[in-house]
Amino acid sequence: MPACVRIDMTKIGFLSFGHWRDVPGSKVRSGREALVQAIDLAVAAEEAGVDGAYFRVHHFAPQQAAPFPLLSAIAARTSRIEIGTGVIDMRYENPLYMAEEAAAADLISGGRLQLGVSRGSPETALAGYQQFGYVPESSDPNGADMARAHTDVFRRAIAGEPMANANPQMTGSVGSLPVFPLSETLPDRIWWGAGTRATAEWTAEQGLNLMSSTLLTEDTGVPFDELQAEQIQRFRDTWAAMGWERTPRVSVSRSIIPITDDESRHYFGVRAQVERQDQVGHLDGGLARFGRSYIGEPEDLVAALATDQAVRAADTVLVTVPNQLGVDFNARLLAAVKDVFSEVDAAPAPAVS
Repeated sequence: MPACVRIDMTKIGFLSFGHWRDVPGSKVRSGREALVQAIDLAVAAEEAGVDGAYFRVHHFAPQQAAPFPLLSAIAARTSRIEIGTGVIDMRYENPLYMAEEAAAADLISGGRLQLGVSRGSPETALAGYQQFGYVPESSDPNGADMARAHTDVFRRAIAGEPMANANPQMTGSVGSLPVFPLSETLPDRIWWGAGTRATAEWTAEQGLNLMSSTLLTEDTGVPFDELQAEQIQRFRDTWAAMGWERTPRVSVSRSIIPITDDESRHYFGVRAQVERQDQVGHLDGGLARFGRSYIGEPEDLVAALATDQAVRAADTVLVTVPNQLGVDFNARLLAAVKDVFSEVDAAPAPAVS
């Protein structure tokens, strides 16, 4: 497999699942605290030079669920950092309402929205999207086709295509109307969360950016980073074959915890010994490969990440944060990760056969 070559220095973003729980040790005990601390962490991350603030969307769970009010609040408090999702489960979404919300958030941010969407992953509720009013066809048991159909309508709406017939009594003319507001460049900043190599190829065919997490819903027996690097290469090869004019974005997610003080050693020192290998398990009826965690002294992380083929291939790395440890801990973690990647980017790329 040929090596993927990244063009620019790595962008570093954080990815928060927005957990809250009123339990011992948690510094995020309510939904309000989760939202307010997410805003504060994004502000601190921008001050530390981090490039993105991303949030996972889950329903029927004590986690972030409604991203656009949160992203708009972050946009109003920041000026540079990208704001985004990783990912929105499109089975739950009204595409036209989402188009209005996304465009509004993007306009408030000045064009900083990076919107990750997908079919989503297993949720706490069984077919919870049906309670939102969206029932897939019997031939589409997990809603994958419905998610792609919702995404198609959403993309056409944010591109300004007509979505409703005009009322002559109100407009004085016949014709059709788009949704408002519109943000002209938003269509280029939609990402698809792909869990397989085939889905990555489909993503490129659609002209969407690629978002790949710490989980791939297939396994070929090779290490996670090699399989993910192959996924990225197939995406870029398909993109080139489609003849799209713009350069696509590619992100990967990683769990990275630099051990820099007694607090980080207390919480994660033991995990450094047990989570340094990939894991293979069953998910959605098939084999899945889960990527390793990177936990250790900063100099050790530089050496390990420099050999991660998918990290070297991507232009953006989203670092999952333990948000229940609070803003101060995660701000220090992100600053340390930023320092680690300044050295990773400077390291020579490893040879790949």
